[in-house]
Amino acid sequence: MSAIRWLIKLFYLPVFLLAGNGIAIYLVGSGHADAWLALLLSGFVGLSFICEKVVPYDPTFNLSQQDQGTDFIHAIVNESLNILGLLMLPLVGQAFSLIDLWPSSLPLPLQLVVAILIADMGITLAHFASHRFQSLWKLHAVHHSSRRLYGFNGLMKHPLHQLIETVAGTMPLLLMGVPHNIMLLLVVAVVLQLLLQHSNVAYFSGPLKYILAINSVHRFHHLNTAKEGDVNFGLFTTLTDRILGTAYFDSSRKIAIKDLGISSEPDYPTHYMGQLLQPFK
Repeated sequence: MSAIRWLIKLFYLPVFLLAGNGIAIYLVGSGHADAWLALLLSGFVGLSFICEKVVPYDPTFNLSQQDQGTDFIHAIVNESLNILGLLMLPLVGQAFSLIDLWPSSLPLPLQLVVAILIADMGITLAHFASHRFQSLWKLHAVHHSSRRLYGFNGLMKHPLHQLIETVAGTMPLLLMGVPHNIMLLLVVAVVLQLLLQHSNVAYFSGPLKYILAINSVHRFHHLNTAKEGDVNFGLFTTLTDRILGTAYFDSSRKIAIKDLGISSEPDYPTHYMGQLLQPFK
């Protein structure tokens, strides 16, 4: 078992980051049906659950906090909205595309990297603004109400806040004339990254933690006070955080359940409809 644990720690990050996106690039590049991408993501969600049981950062993060059903509904609703957005993309793209600046001559993997870097800046800035403006924070607080961190609750967001972040991340791409296949790959990359970023797996990251917005970095963002948690807003990278001066990491800090949630709202609703309506109360 120790060998299995070591292999999971070593290969978890590259499997999600490289293999997951690599398989998606192959499926899209080969013209496979979009349903294969949904199957791919379902497999990685299952893999995250298994690995969190075998090599947890904190075993108590695997224990339900009356949130599993709610997180499942969030995931179904938000990913359904992503699918709807992709179906509408041809019409939306035609409406917003101003000039064809997209580097279509680049290989598919490099086009995806370009899309990730552009979307990451927009999403990070929207995320940063959500901690500065009360109206946005009320929507974003749903995500911060989580009392533990595990891969699946990376998908736990108020749908209106997901829409805001999605628009901020994709609008520059649409204006540049991004093709539909790259947007498909970007959606896959976002889901894989959210699983990685909120993962309860104690995987090895080495110096990559200073570049990539992975779980060891993102846990600091979920600390339950604004004084400590207003850091590490990036989705994919820490690049925009370094520009904003909000990048932070402390290798000696162990983050536990008592450090998470929203200290000013300890009784935040745990059921889906309560979380959906809470921002408007």
